[in-house]
Amino acid sequence: MVGENWIENRKYTYRRELKWPVEAIDIHHVVVRRSRASRFFIYVCLVIGLSNAVFLVLSKHESVTILFWSFILSASLLKLFLWKPVKQESVIIMPALGVQLETHFLSGRTTRRFFPIGKILRPVLLECVTPLTCYWSLSLIVRDEGELMLVFKELRPPVKMLVPIWKALCATIDCKESPDADDA
Repeated sequence: MVGENWIENRKYTYRRELKWPVEAIDIHHVVVRRSRASRFFIYVCLVIGLSNAVFLVLSKHESVTILFWSFILSASLLKLFLWKPVKQESVIIMPALGVQLETHFLSGRTTRRFFPIGKILRPVLLECVTPLTCYWSLSLIVRDEGELMLVFKELRPPVKMLVPIWKALCATIDCKESPDADDA
């Protein structure tokens, strides 16, 4: 933990920005950290794949199909384990207007969703339990919507990064219950 406006862990970095004028725009970013170990793993897989291809070509067998399927298998495994198409997700809180949720992808594409302040009933921190994992998510209860709106659709940041965003949303929407940091 670096500071109140900056939190880091192994997978994610949380940053908070306040735009001028001070209370006008509150921006919260959760950025995916890229590790050197994953890059090293990609290079090792590429070297192993290329050496496998050279071996199959030089082995004097008619095994083009084996080469083809080994490339497909190694590419799909690399994509499955290492490819994270999301670069960052942001929550932009504009107290006079509403909340904008942004997802920035590595390809450069950005998706945005906007919810007016009057339609947001309450931000909710939920603990999600699946057979394989347990994680926290931040959702918005929005009027005239049949289900909860996830704030972070692609990423699963830890609860210590979600709590400041939740508190800022509660303060903006004027929740009747005061958010306590000890509860989360």
